[in-house]
Amino acid sequence: MSYFDAASAAPLHPVARQALLAALDEGWADPARLYREGRRARLLLDAAREAAAEAVGCRPDELAFTPSGTRAVHSGISGALAGRRRVGRHLTVSAVEHSSVLHAAADHEDKGGTVTRVPVERTGAVDAQTFGGSLREDTALACLQSASHEVGTEQPVAEVAASCRAAGVPLLVDAAQSLAWGPVPEGWSLLAGSAHKWGGPAGVGLLAVRKGVRFAPQGPSDERESGRSPGFENLPAIVAAAASLRAVRAEADAEAVRLRALVDRIRTRVPALVPDVEVVGDPVRRLPHLVTFSCLYVDGETLLQELDRAGFSVSSGSSCTSSTLTPSHVLKAMGVLSEGNVRVSLPRGTTDEEVDRFLEVLPGLVAGVREQLDAPAAPAPSPAPDDSLVVDALGKRCPIPVIELAKVIGGVPVGGTVTVLSDDEAARLDIPAWCAMREQEYVGEEPADRGAAYVVRRLS
Repeated sequence: MSYFDAASAAPLHPVARQALLAALDEGWADPARLYREGRRARLLLDAAREAAAEAVGCRPDELAFTPSGTRAVHSGISGALAGRRRVGRHLTVSAVEHSSVLHAAADHEDKGGTVTRVPVERTGAVDAQTFGGSLREDTALACLQSASHEVGTEQPVAEVAASCRAAGVPLLVDAAQSLAWGPVPEGWSLLAGSAHKWGGPAGVGLLAVRKGVRFAPQGPSDERESGRSPGFENLPAIVAAAASLRAVRAEADAEAVRLRALVDRIRTRVPALVPDVEVVGDPVRRLPHLVTFSCLYVDGETLLQELDRAGFSVSSGSSCTSSTLTPSHVLKAMGVLSEGNVRVSLPRGTTDEEVDRFLEVLPGLVAGVREQLDAPAAPAPSPAPDDSLVVDALGKRCPIPVIELAKVIGGVPVGGTVTVLSDDEAARLDIPAWCAMREQEYVGEEPADRGAAYVVRRLS
């Protein structure tokens, strides 16, 4: 079985396993106690903090360990907003942030705050000038991921940080996906990470808060972790997380070169091997191990199941996967195709042979899924006298509305229109994306008795 979902959780690094087992024997005592076992545990905790701080690029007393990366994000946002409540209650985030950031932003709105969600370009990156323009006098905090969890695009953190610094606004960076590959550019005020993303054990996050940043931890607290993460530390897991972060950083340069070559092979070969595929994300400014592509006329859940049967574990941001009934907010913000979406994120040690086998089996699997859905494979029918057609796709989920559109677009003359009736949220994204891929004109969306009516004009 080839595991290609390191962006969700990287396999446990061998160094993490060794450190975890050793710390179970040496680090079980309370590091707050003064007796011998407690002092030994304290030494392990301090060493782990110093190692993690060095990797992050901060002082050890600026870094706290949390029970997860999500908790680090939530604590960082709530603490920074509370610490700067006199400035205002406005929060700026990008539209493609991790769900942990967006959930915190929604909670802030529910409590009376305001949020600006900065749009992104088709590559998934924000425009630094646009992001800077969203900052206001009452902006208490800005949030920007260092790199996309879903498509791998790296964000212009340095440029945004400069804008935030000029505006006097602290910047929180979600660095969960990028910490394994190197430090985040300077200029951030708060930073969050998650150990299971870099090969550490699950259940360990980190939150760094620069000295001088106004920060007021929310909720009950105690003397642990500077009051930012109450409760007894999971010291063995923390030690393993810090050890594995140091280890993956030592391997990062060589492994990035190797994995980037494999990802480049996927980026190049998949569109050549599989018709009607869109590779999404920035082709240059991206993480070295991650590539995302979408297959037209494909049900994402079915494709992932077929890949699993073939021995490949991948994930998806498709609206057709069982975990969600709406399109990925990232793909939606980018304005790219969401149906048949596949995210491949290679863990350390992935071989050329594994990637070659993936490329060998993928075309047949996609073709099989399309055949099941009766997707169009033959040339479009000859134009009919009518200059407009209506396709009733109500009650049908993706990718059926797009498949039905593709089947009939040749039935209207050039200049004619096809109106697709659909109550599937994915159609709002996938029909315009299909038009861009097929060089047809997306006229727009019109109200309908149920769902919406999407109008497409045939150009060729």
